[in-house]
Amino acid sequence: MTISKARRPAAAPAPEIEAPIVLTPAVFHVLLALADGPSHGYGIMQEVDEFTAGSTKLGPGTLYRSIQRMLVDGLIEELAIAAHDESDDDRRRYYRLTPKGLATAKSEAQRIANLVEAAQRRKLLSRRAAKAAPRD
Repeated sequence: MTISKARRPAAAPAPEIEAPIVLTPAVFHVLLALADGPSHGYGIMQEVDEFTAGSTKLGPGTLYRSIQRMLVDGLIEELAIAAHDESDDDRRRYYRLTPKGLATAKSEAQRIANLVEAAQRRKLLSRRAAKAAPRD
């Protein structure tokens, strides 16, 4: 007499867990620059220079390595610019945030805001100085 073993139901595949995206300061600066809308590389560099009051300058190497990583991670996408727009240089590449990029930028901005609040509570940064920071 052969006793058959009861088959166990196949285990459901484990849901894929996406690794968190590690944001370098350069990547966050690019996300922040693109939060107002699409831009090209040079425009992103100018925007970062402006909102950091010149304290951060993204060089072309850092910028384009960051952009390549962000494209792979799905944070930004390259736009196809219409050929009829004669005011544009055909070599320029325009980028914009994806929904994932926007969510990532918001999450990082909140994380940084929480750190600023902690610094204020520990009297490392005055609340007045933080509010007096230049805004556009």
